[in-house]
Amino acid sequence: MNELQRFFTRETPRMAALADKIWSLAELRYAETASAQLHMDALASFGFRITRNVADIPTAFLAEWGDAGPVIAFLGEYDALSGLNQQSGALVCTPSVDSPGMAGHGCGHHLLGTSAHFAAIALQAHLQTTGAKARIRFYGCPAEEGGSGKTFMARAGVFDDVDAALTWHPGSFTGVFSQSTLANIQAKFIFHGRASHAAQSPHLGRSALDAVELMNVGVNYLREHMPSNARVHYAVTDSGGMSPNVVQARAEVLYLIRAARNHEAAELYERVQNVARGAALMTECQVDIVFDKACSNLLQNTTLNQVLYAKLLEEGALTVDTSEQRKAGDFQATLKSNDIEEVSRPLASVLRGKVPAVFDGVAPYDPAVDDILFGSTDVADVSWITPTVQAWVACYAFGTPMHSWQMVAQGQTGLAHAGMVRAARVLAATAVELVRKPELIAKAKAELLERRQGKPYVCPIPADVPLPFRR
Repeated sequence: MNELQRFFTRETPRMAALADKIWSLAELRYAETASAQLHMDALASFGFRITRNVADIPTAFLAEWGDAGPVIAFLGEYDALSGLNQQSGALVCTPSVDSPGMAGHGCGHHLLGTSAHFAAIALQAHLQTTGAKARIRFYGCPAEEGGSGKTFMARAGVFDDVDAALTWHPGSFTGVFSQSTLANIQAKFIFHGRASHAAQSPHLGRSALDAVELMNVGVNYLREHMPSNARVHYAVTDSGGMSPNVVQARAEVLYLIRAARNHEAAELYERVQNVARGAALMTECQVDIVFDKACSNLLQNTTLNQVLYAKLLEEGALTVDTSEQRKAGDFQATLKSNDIEEVSRPLASVLRGKVPAVFDGVAPYDPAVDDILFGSTDVADVSWITPTVQAWVACYAFGTPMHSWQMVAQGQTGLAHAGMVRAARVLAATAVELVRKPELIAKAKAELLERRQGKPYVCPIPADVPLPFRR
């Protein structure tokens, strides 16, 4: 066992405890005060210099160690999801008696941030042992879930001098995160009408709720005439009150617009705005359009992907004991067949007709395959600024869907901890390879310039849009 292996063995219980504590806190976007503090305190104990309030965000921070060499960044997240509070280990949807009505870690960010943290201190241990040089950074990144925290951080320039960024995402299989993602824009449409008695004088009223409904109808007709890989979602956040005998004077709808590339999202957003303006005109209402947040489409980096893939293969099969295998099988039995099929389909060549309770291998990586993951991530904005690489690592029963109670319930299992450690080992090994071979960083940077076609990064959030918690 080499020194790095001994380090992982020694520190794993501490990291598992950190992940479990953050799982229990389950704090929402831009309110991850205690979770961020746990990370900062632990990293400071290893000698990392802490910078708070990064990009003027109270729950964003930077932990740095080292003064020379390439800047290697690990991206950490720790935010939870609203409405997914769940009892750990329960095989039916059971809100926790300890925190009823609160959030839950339905996307594994308690594991994500802790594993990236673990990889950062593992790289530090390697540099201390070997004398190699690098500047290690752990970026504490809040509000990935619906808040685009990294995009606001990117707008502030905090990633500009990074040489390479590494991260991962918990899932139910292991492989390179090799798909592009959709760019998105989120905006509020607030309609203002005129209240009146809905029976006595309806002709004097102008219904803001009618305007919201007409906007939604208009956008639904728009769907036939937008790119097939685009997505538009909405939620009515204010329907104008609880009294049907009052013509609603105010109503609000929140829209999330996605498309394959930044400029396509911007173009579709303009069309959605025009629909809103038309709805306002039809109802003689006024509409305020409030830009909320946005993120870019993810740029893959084949150079870094190939390094990461090699380290995933070197890491070997994931091993968990029979009790964890059995537990995963019990959770898998709670899933719908189409949940499992959604994950199985792209892995057919590996599964060969069998569906495991725990995916213990590595999905094949083919750089020639250019797929789209029909979701969005603010990691994408980092990928426009510096070469960025991500892994999927199995931490849950095979087929477990994101943002589900089953994912929350498995967040403290032995399988979750084993996947978290595996991810840390792979990220650390990838970082060691980049420090050892600086020509890989140079090649990755050249590839990024080529993918950007020589154009600079332009943040999709305009400079005058304030942070959400400052509005």
